[in-house]
Amino acid sequence: MVGFLLIICISYYVVATSLIRMVGDSLFDEKVRAEQSTVAALAVEFAPLWKGDGTDACYDALLEAGRQTGGRLLVLDMDGKVQLDTFSEYNGMRLYLAEVSTLLAGERTADYGFHLLPGGGQRQRFSWLDLFSGRDRDSIWAGYFTALLVQDGERIGVLLYSSQVQDMVDSLVSMRDQMLYTFLLGALAVSLLSLLVSHWITRPIGALSAGIEQMAKGDFSSRVRVQGKSELAQLAETFNLMSERLENLDNSRNQFVSNASHELKTPLATMKILLESVIYQDDMDPNLRKEFLQDINKEIDRLNLVIGDLLTLVHIDSHKMKLHREMMPLGESVREVIRRLAPMAAKRRQEIEVGIHDECEMFADPLKLQQVIYNIVENAIKYTPDGGKVRVTLMRDGRDAVLKIADNGVGIPKADLPHIFERFYRVDKARTRETGGTGLGLSIVQQIVRLHGGNIDVQSEPGKGTTFTIELPVK
Repeated sequence: MVGFLLIICISYYVVATSLIRMVGDSLFDEKVRAEQSTVAALAVEFAPLWKGDGTDACYDALLEAGRQTGGRLLVLDMDGKVQLDTFSEYNGMRLYLAEVSTLLAGERTADYGFHLLPGGGQRQRFSWLDLFSGRDRDSIWAGYFTALLVQDGERIGVLLYSSQVQDMVDSLVSMRDQMLYTFLLGALAVSLLSLLVSHWITRPIGALSAGIEQMAKGDFSSRVRVQGKSELAQLAETFNLMSERLENLDNSRNQFVSNASHELKTPLATMKILLESVIYQDDMDPNLRKEFLQDINKEIDRLNLVIGDLLTLVHIDSHKMKLHREMMPLGESVREVIRRLAPMAAKRRQEIEVGIHDECEMFADPLKLQQVIYNIVENAIKYTPDGGKVRVTLMRDGRDAVLKIADNGVGIPKADLPHIFERFYRVDKARTRETGGTGLGLSIVQQIVRLHGGNIDVQSEPGKGTTFTIELPVK
């Protein structure tokens, strides 16, 4: 703000100085033209009087002219000596004035100049700046205007006309003082306004800075109060949105680490117990030892499954997963998945009903989409009681392929539906571990569908079954 005020002060000083100089130059130029015209006319009038009528007649004419013009008139001879003075002060004195010397030397026929003279009781206008400038107010400014007296081509003397210009100087001083007062009031108003505006502007910026500082320390719960609809308010709103997303991301990361640790720790703990039993029981029954080793092998498979799913999600989150797209019929992928899962359904005496109404040619990754279909159909089989039914239908709706996988199984509680695509989320943890799930399958399915530009939705009612609907863009 100090720099801002300094710029204003310098700008105002330059403008004020230039304006006063312009006004002063204009006033003095006009004064010079008027007085030079006056003294030139008087010189023409007094030349014959000075040469022919004598001193008394010329003096009387000078007095009359002085009364009319309000100035002082002097007549000097060619030696620069005063012969006549309407104030009768300089008679017989030689004046060493530049305005006279240039005429006597033949350099000019008229000249002028300004001089600071004793005021004789008259003082210059008071200004507060006099306290700093040391201006002598007891002296006043006067203008000396000279013209050559010429008669019959002969130079016979010099006419000097003295006129006060102090009124103009006082006017310029008054103008300068008024500009100074205006500037001081303006500077005060600008300072107050700047303080208010800077406070109004810097307060939300300070709040934003404090929020960013808290965020840098790891506290993502910081929020900034949003007021109005200005750019700063929009910035604050954006900051709050970013802070909220970072907080959610941080919570999700912590939850993810906790869940992943738990999923990895559980099979490791189980294997440790089984291995310790095998190691420290020398007389263990061979069949029991074989059963323990088989359980350890299952837990290793489970660990590999969890790690594989985690790596898949890491590749998706880091945008390193690439889709190997090619033209493919989605209907063929559905048939392939049903063929692979048919033995599993037959073992539980379940019926898989397939209805493919359109092959739905699309530019997609066949293996990734097979993984999506396999995961959902496998879940439908797992969570449908023995003797139940799983229905798979594929149709085309406009520019989308619509795949529906419905079962008449146990269903999903309404409170759990919004969370089933979250990582490691389980509706029934015990049941899921029995069936070998990792809690990551549906999250992977959702990410793969989104990578293809599609959408997945689920509808379910406890005791009546679940329906997954997948929409994918076709060519």
